[in-house]
Amino acid sequence: MANIRTIEQIAAKYSAVTPQRTADYEAGVRSPKADWATQTLAAEDSWQTGVQNAISEKRFGKGVRAAGTEKWQRGAVEKGSQRWGPGVQMAQPAYAQGFAPYRDAIERLTLSPRYARRDPRNLNRVKQVVDAMIATARGRGTT
Repeated sequence: MANIRTIEQIAAKYSAVTPQRTADYEAGVRSPKADWATQTLAAEDSWQTGVQNAISEKRFGKGVRAAGTEKWQRGAVEKGSQRWGPGVQMAQPAYAQGFAPYRDAIERLTLSPRYARRDPRNLNRVKQVVDAMIATARGRGTT
């Protein structure tokens, strides 16, 4: 039998030591051994193969069943709640940049007339916006 520490000891060390490595984490991100974008793009075929394998082996559902709602909820509340506000604030410039083409596409629309409440012709207005969003996402913009 191999000599190895208990899982409790391993987990306790991980929990005690890893948070002290924040500066190492940041340094690695700021000065990686290889360019992230270059390496990530080079791995696109491997990523696709891995995703297809995961789909064929139904790993997504297996992972969801293994974790369960309680684990998801605990992580979301204990970690996510603290990170939500600062994360949103940090993302403001990226949000504005990402949403701007869609906002501009909506502004360029000349919507069909608005009819009385519950008039099915009002759905044409919704379709105009949806079509503009799809065209923008596909890089064609709107007319």
